[in-house]
Amino acid sequence: MKGNTYLSRKIHSLLGVIPLGLFFIEHMLTNFAAVEGGPQGFKDAVNFLNSLPLVPVLETVGIWLPLLFHGVYGLYIAYQSNVNMGQYHYGRNWAFTFQRISGVITFIFIVWHLFQTRVQVAIGNVGHEELGGVMHDISTNGLFLALYIIGVIAAVFHFSNGMWSFLVSWGITVGPRAQRISSYIWMVVFVIVAAMFLMSLFAFRGEEFKEAASAAIAWTNIV
Repeated sequence: MKGNTYLSRKIHSLLGVIPLGLFFIEHMLTNFAAVEGGPQGFKDAVNFLNSLPLVPVLETVGIWLPLLFHGVYGLYIAYQSNVNMGQYHYGRNWAFTFQRISGVITFIFIVWHLFQTRVQVAIGNVGHEELGGVMHDISTNGLFLALYIIGVIAAVFHFSNGMWSFLVSWGITVGPRAQRISSYIWMVVFVIVAAMFLMSLFAFRGEEFKEAASAAIAWTNIV
């Protein structure tokens, strides 16, 4: 049982980097196209991804199955973890605690985000070319915007701190000095990636995205 737990944690850690970490960065760049190129830039980025060969297979094997395992097993790890933040007030223990909390928030946020976007495409409510309009409706809803900001920051922290932990657990950063330098690097990554995601989110609020949308989803106006 102990060996199985060790292997499961290793797989969980590896999937968080390959492929999910790579997908996370790709998703950031796709969304940032809304900042650089407006509605057309975002549409072109989405169309490029969907023009790749074997997209359903790539998404299933490279995103959905790894995400399901990483998310569900991550919830199990968070449930099993002992939070000692009240006993040991030092940086890495806070990071350990927030890693678990941010993981739970991120999992819930991703499921919700997928329902509002990819699920709506899958059931035919909108097309891929209309996702910019969907994000406009979401980002101009005050409650949704606040929840998205929380979800984005949690996801970026989980990614950045998870990368630090991955380098330690896989023996890449050995020793206090290497781990300290790594922590500085991933703090910078956290700031940059969070800023790019938030810039993208606020770019979707622009009127040009409203004008570019050819369909509206009623559930975005519930609140």
